[in-house]
Amino acid sequence: MSSLSAVLPHLEQGFDSQRLVFWHDADGEYAAELDALDLSGVTTVRVENNEYAVKNRVLHDEPVSKFLLYRGAPVPPGTGNWLLDLELAYGVFTADRTALVSQDLGLSGSGIDQVVRDHEKFFRAAKRVQSLKVLLATDDDADRLQAKMSAVVLGQREHSMLELMRALLIENARGAHAKYDALAEQSLDGFHWAGVAKIYGYEASEPSVDDFVLWMFRQAINGFASDTPGALRNIQLDFASLRNDRRSANALAVLARRAAESLDYANTIEDAALAELVGNDLFEDVERKIISVLTQAIVERTMGAREVSEIIRSRQSSIWVDGYRELYAALAAASDLLSELATARFEIASFDDGLDRYRKHWFRIDQLYRQFHFAARTTEYAGPLEALRVEVEKHYANRYLYELGNAWQQQVDAVTDWRTVALRSQTRFFTDHVEPIIRKGNRKAVVIISDALRYEVADELGSRIRQEDRFDAELDAMLGVLPSYTQLGMAALLPHKTLAHSHDGDPVLVDGQRSDGTANRNKVLAPVDGFAIQAEDVLAMPRSELRELYGAHQVLYLYHDRIDAAGDKARTERQVFEAANDALRELVDLIKRLTNANATNILVTADHGFLYQDTALADASYLSTKPQGDGLVVTNRRYVLVRGLKDDPAFRKFEPEQLGLSSDLEVQIPKSIHRLKLPGAGSRFVHGGAALQEVVVPVLTVNKKRKSDTRPVNVEVLPETDKITTGQLVVKLFQSEPVGEKVQARTLRAGLYVGETLISNQPELLFDQPSDDKRDRYQSARMLLSQDANEFNNRTVEFRLEEQIPNTTQWRVYQRAQYLLKRSFTSDFDF
Repeated sequence: MSSLSAVLPHLEQGFDSQRLVFWHDADGEYAAELDALDLSGVTTVRVENNEYAVKNRVLHDEPVSKFLLYRGAPVPPGTGNWLLDLELAYGVFTADRTALVSQDLGLSGSGIDQVVRDHEKFFRAAKRVQSLKVLLATDDDADRLQAKMSAVVLGQREHSMLELMRALLIENARGAHAKYDALAEQSLDGFHWAGVAKIYGYEASEPSVDDFVLWMFRQAINGFASDTPGALRNIQLDFASLRNDRRSANALAVLARRAAESLDYANTIEDAALAELVGNDLFEDVERKIISVLTQAIVERTMGAREVSEIIRSRQSSIWVDGYRELYAALAAASDLLSELATARFEIASFDDGLDRYRKHWFRIDQLYRQFHFAARTTEYAGPLEALRVEVEKHYANRYLYELGNAWQQQVDAVTDWRTVALRSQTRFFTDHVEPIIRKGNRKAVVIISDALRYEVADELGSRIRQEDRFDAELDAMLGVLPSYTQLGMAALLPHKTLAHSHDGDPVLVDGQRSDGTANRNKVLAPVDGFAIQAEDVLAMPRSELRELYGAHQVLYLYHDRIDAAGDKARTERQVFEAANDALRELVDLIKRLTNANATNILVTADHGFLYQDTALADASYLSTKPQGDGLVVTNRRYVLVRGLKDDPAFRKFEPEQLGLSSDLEVQIPKSIHRLKLPGAGSRFVHGGAALQEVVVPVLTVNKKRKSDTRPVNVEVLPETDKITTGQLVVKLFQSEPVGEKVQARTLRAGLYVGETLISNQPELLFDQPSDDKRDRYQSARMLLSQDANEFNNRTVEFRLEEQIPNTTQWRVYQRAQYLLKRSFTSDFDF
């Protein structure tokens, strides 16, 4: 006999909201136990051919009392049931398990009971049922119930086909199948694949997640084309969502790699033209093919630098780009470098002209060379760059360094004294740059000296600083001292009247005092209330301690050493460009820390620059002769300090007074870019000579403003119609200004909405065009309507551009435009 204990809670629940509960028990299963039923405040009445009396009692005699009206036999249908009107008004309770579950779920739609019967195992788990009830709505039908049951099994909060498929695909990408097995165990796999067929158009005799993945990517390869227009629109939209959503992007990338191999996609695009590939980011093979084609085009000079730049820029929105950013950066740098060298003419009219041309134009070649090698070394996929590396080296080392070095040497040979009107001298750094700041006594100055911070590296540093909000940086140049090496360059930057080599060359004396080391430099700086400290000590300081240090002195000299530390050792000299990148990052951090400690006047400079080429030097790059003199004091790869010097045409000789030095040591510099061959020394990275790369020394003046001065670029929506009459809408967008250091790139998401209901795809668009030409700053958003859009015909639709709120997953509306959705449906989802 059945127990009333399972029924009682449902009966009590019924009386919570109404006073009459009709219980149909056609087989009289609970008739014998009925009298034992204990419902507080409720009168139990058996309906046994006494319908009229019962009706009169509950409606007229006791109109506010609660009654359980039990019918223990089959109820006459239709008008034969005298209580039908009341049962329709109050509903009917039945105690069979299916009905109890349906009632517990709060669902009464067609097919609900059948779903419950078919999935008895699912509903035996109270925890599952409780999770399901959280998702249910009272108007859910049988399909929505099964979809939400599937969501519970898969551990999802949403029950759309997109979200169910997302969960299965993420699991499949991991090589697991527990969730799908759970779906099958609950007999929901058949419902799932029927839904996939109906919504996406995927049908198979033996459907599986693996098979669906291959089918999905095949459709994507074919552009989701179908004999029935729009038949694959839903999978097209959801495929885009799966790839672009952070939750599933990595999984889709794994599946794409797997599908590409299964479909032999790389072979199918072997002969594809670049134009066919540029807008395609379906598979990683496309990225590699584009890189291969670009590399060949750059090497063979069949594509201009502008076109290369545009293709690379367009690939920045590819889902694969994160693995290829460095490689694209290498391609861009190589393309620009070879383009610059193709038109460059290294003709120098005078000493001043050479300095001016280098700091305004030619430094860019050294910068591009560094950027190419840094990017090429940091990419994990460097294979395609080998031919390009050979081409870059051939033109940079064999042409640029050689031709510029020889042309500049002619001007070096022609000067009597090492000075110019084109640039201030490094020896006047304190007088010309620091003293004007501190002269009145109420302003402080901070000087950062980064060893071997070449002019071109400082130019990039200035650009990075200007990209920071409220920061400005202005680059100037000085003529560095000769020889261009650390001890002399560091001494020249200190306040002084005289510079001199000591008897053995080093240390260099500043007004007769030693200038090597932090302690000695502090002695030199003491008269101007200055203090010297290593940059790494400042980087490690708490903010309060740094503020105290800054407040205690009129002038701070910070010594930073990354580039020279790597370049001056034979075993690490090839890491000098990585060191330059580290230096850039550290210097930006250092400057931010200083401004946070209230520093407002910051100067970044260097002791010298450097020459560098990545390939091993040919024998012709070394002097075959050796320096001669009565007393060789210092012999370096790029300079010699000597007494009683013997002239040699391979060297440029300077007397100390020609260089502004107060000592008896003469200086010899190997001409052009030549080195002296010394045992154990590196040869790629050198300094000490008179090459432009060595002696054009940067002075970067950094200031922080009070008001914000960076902002995202402006974007405008330019509607070309006010109606949507087909299954797609192309919206023209305009980036109203070029992107630059203070006007920054902007990523926006487009979508079509009715209220808050999305009825289209959501493409993300990157606005990062630096071109001044307006024609380059247009792009279009191709909006594809989903089948849900059918419900909103003849309604106003809103096109939105949204941007992500920083440091959140939320989006806000940036721009809007209104359209009228007015479609005839004569060719549903037409293209």
